[in-house]
Amino acid sequence: MAEIIQRDGSWAFDGSTLRITPGLHRSVPLFRQTYGEIAVPLEAMSGIVYEPERKRGRLRLRLREGADPLLQATGGRLPEAADPYRLTVDIDRAGVAEYVAEEIRRGLLLDQIPKEPTKTYLLPGPPVPVSVRSSDGMVSFDGAQVRIDWSDTSDRVKRATGPRIIAVGDLMQVEWLPNSGYEDGFLRFVTRETAFSKLPPEKDPYALDLWGSTRRDLLTALVATAVTARLPHPSIRQGDYLDGPPHPAALPPATDHHDALLRRLRELGELHRDGVLTDEEFAATKAAVLRGF
Repeated sequence: MAEIIQRDGSWAFDGSTLRITPGLHRSVPLFRQTYGEIAVPLEAMSGIVYEPERKRGRLRLRLREGADPLLQATGGRLPEAADPYRLTVDIDRAGVAEYVAEEIRRGLLLDQIPKEPTKTYLLPGPPVPVSVRSSDGMVSFDGAQVRIDWSDTSDRVKRATGPRIIAVGDLMQVEWLPNSGYEDGFLRFVTRETAFSKLPPEKDPYALDLWGSTRRDLLTALVATAVTARLPHPSIRQGDYLDGPPHPAALPPATDHHDALLRRLRELGELHRDGVLTDEEFAATKAAVLRGF
């Protein structure tokens, strides 16, 4: 057993699995503490490096592309402190860190683990059900459907449409961008009907606008990861919006797309007639929908 225990957490490698456990110190980000222990199988790893510095060093674990739904969902956008595959190491424990890294490298060599992308997720992601209260509302996922309940501060368009329930079978992708404190983030659920009609996150009833506490809003990555783990793996999806334009076969027929936009326009018209939307709000939202045609 190769093990290192630090303030930020502990890494323990038994030859086949690396168990990453977050520390309990108040400096450990809420996201890491909430995500909990991660068991990384050897076949999911592509390499490890210890980076020495003057006062502290860092262990960095690299995973094979497509092995982890967390990395797929967050796309490398997690703040460094919240990255579970990074461990800050005190300088007097550098020797132990190098030993752990060497043992993992030896395991990769002996088991001849390939570096190519995986064809399936090798880590399960967070357990479900999972619920997170963000600045824009509460988002929950039970393994079968996503539910969004808007907060009192959500845009009036969202509150007027009521809770949003989305079945996993209707989802094509989850898009996530963290709230940096300087720019808003968002958690968007892309369906076949909404693939082209992307409204601004603050008005999109399929998206949470992340503008409040960066510490709390970061937890929405838990939901993004749990949902991503239950969507088709990127290796078999024909349209991966994160990597570029989707394949035509992955998109809804033009008639279905237009029908969805027309339904959205009718919905907006009813909200406008009922006095829920002002003239300015209706005009702005209608213009955003029409751009999807």
